[in-house]
Amino acid sequence: MSARTLSSRLRGGWLHLVLVPVALLWLSPLVWIVLTSLKTKTEVFDPEAGFLPAVLNFANYPSTLSVAPFGTYLLNSVIVTGSILVCQLVTITLAAYAFARLEFPGKKLLFTLFLLQVMFPIYAIFLTNFVTLREFGLVNTLAAMVVPFVASGYGTFMLRQSFRQVPPELSDAARLDGCGHFGILWHVYLPLVQPTLVAFAIISVVTHWNDYMWPLLVTNSDSVRTLPIGLGLLAKSDSGADWTRLMAGTTIVVSPLLIVFVIFQRRFIDSFMHTGVK
Repeated sequence: MSARTLSSRLRGGWLHLVLVPVALLWLSPLVWIVLTSLKTKTEVFDPEAGFLPAVLNFANYPSTLSVAPFGTYLLNSVIVTGSILVCQLVTITLAAYAFARLEFPGKKLLFTLFLLQVMFPIYAIFLTNFVTLREFGLVNTLAAMVVPFVASGYGTFMLRQSFRQVPPELSDAARLDGCGHFGILWHVYLPLVQPTLVAFAIISVVTHWNDYMWPLLVTNSDSVRTLPIGLGLLAKSDSGADWTRLMAGTTIVVSPLLIVFVIFQRRFIDSFMHTGVK
């Protein structure tokens, strides 16, 4: 074994030695949530009970589903999150292409205004958004949770930077072949910035899947509420939160994202490692 190989393995060993405790620390809350969801109420508050449940109590899950219509909440979460993602991918793609490759009056000023959206905290514009939606009669609808987020200043900036790294010779060649702007965007730019799109999609889905405050503000009926709202309802009780049901509900809420990540984890990791065009 050469000295270089030995040195490389030692560095890798030290890296794993550091990352394994960090990974265990990150996983510990998730493990605690799942184990608590399988305990009885007595075990949760019994100081003599062990970390593991004495008997796996799967009854907490159907009991949780009976408290609120989690099937409806799940469907609403999928519709809202998916609609926001599709709208954002369309708007940021068109806006980023315009800012990266087109010339028009007021381009820099308009792009600056786009970036201001990133600087403003989302809570600062809740009132104006709510008043606007109320005027259009969209309060307590699924559209109320989608419309304010159809555009993303962060996504536009992120994709614009990737488009600017694409060699202009490629678009010139496509133009000589008869492609218009949409053809160039579809055949040249989008295939080269797929990692950026995937990275943004992950951020968007996680953000809006877990969003609690805005759906709570604009909805007041079970038919249009999302999973985080249903989870919040489990924490409200005259006798305090039912921790076993609450942890079962939390597991139900986070499970779809975890399953998607496990299935597409290699794609997700590659997207963050190779975001941008080299």
